[in-house]
Amino acid sequence: MLLGLSESFPSLVESKFKAAQAAKSLIFSPTELTVIRTTAGLPFQLRYCPSLAKKPTAQKNENPQMKKPDPFDNPPADLLIADVPTTNPTHLLVLNKFPIVLEHFILATKTNKPQTDQLEQDDLEVTYACLKAWENGHAHERSKRLFAFFNSGDHSGASQPHRHLQFLPVERMMNGEETSGWGLLMDQLLVTPQSITKGISDLKQNPKLPFTHFASPLPLDPSGSQLLRTYQDLYKAATTSVNEHARSHPTDFELHSTEDGSLPISYNLAMTTSAMAICPRRREGNILQRDDGSDIGFVALNGTMLAGTLMVKYQEEWDVLRVEPKKLDTLLEAIGIPLGTEDNQGNNRNRL
Repeated sequence: MLLGLSESFPSLVESKFKAAQAAKSLIFSPTELTVIRTTAGLPFQLRYCPSLAKKPTAQKNENPQMKKPDPFDNPPADLLIADVPTTNPTHLLVLNKFPIVLEHFILATKTNKPQTDQLEQDDLEVTYACLKAWENGHAHERSKRLFAFFNSGDHSGASQPHRHLQFLPVERMMNGEETSGWGLLMDQLLVTPQSITKGISDLKQNPKLPFTHFASPLPLDPSGSQLLRTYQDLYKAATTSVNEHARSHPTDFELHSTEDGSLPISYNLAMTTSAMAICPRRREGNILQRDDGSDIGFVALNGTMLAGTLMVKYQEEWDVLRVEPKKLDTLLEAIGIPLGTEDNQGNNRNRL
């Protein structure tokens, strides 16, 4: 699939972002940035953004007859990038109104489809087309890529019910010496020596990560049916791991109701032109604690963790995670399905 844009995709996004920022139609929040590592040595970006602690949080709708505003229904012209594909468009591209990474943008369905339903073939086709168009727009600069992610379900970090995927330019996530030693976690999932079979196809899993995840390499220029099949294989493996964990830990978390067509599990999906990966979730985040057991604050994670990044809003969270790698391990263990059959969460005091 081609997007059908009349100009280079990266140039279009850059010019739209600069114009929206100049018009104050979006609010860019810069972050302090460093690289921390798990005890197994995997690098994660840690971003400190105190301004987001002041951002209004979404409130539950106490009047069910009053519809919440939909940011993807007729978005402001300053934030709209394009309808895609340009012929018979099914999706729209829109800038994130509160980015912490430059040129963070979103792909949303033109009709309001649920975020908690299965992704459809056209969702994946347009996502891949965006990833490919970005690389084609930087044909002589191999490091310039996009990272796509999708949050689905109560425990995934999802914030909007209208179906959408999000994109971060990988080069915009980097910042010289501050990100020295960091690389996209998705790439690490492909080079891991451990392959696993979940009764579907061979999937990749990095044994150094403390949560269950599955990754599959993508062929060069995959068809829409290949993308859909890969997604379905990954989702099936994720669901199997959730069901197995739920049987042995029946009080750990609840599956979602499926009466409205929603999927029963929360998960994050991530995608590059090289791979697709999934992480089933059981919690949106975890309480970060001091060594004496007292609480510092709640740290939430979304699909950007599959890029190898997380964000905090408060100084003490930033300070503690920079000096205590085990705190990162505990956080990652808490939000996903523990690897193996042992009860890894017994040492954590998790809260929903």
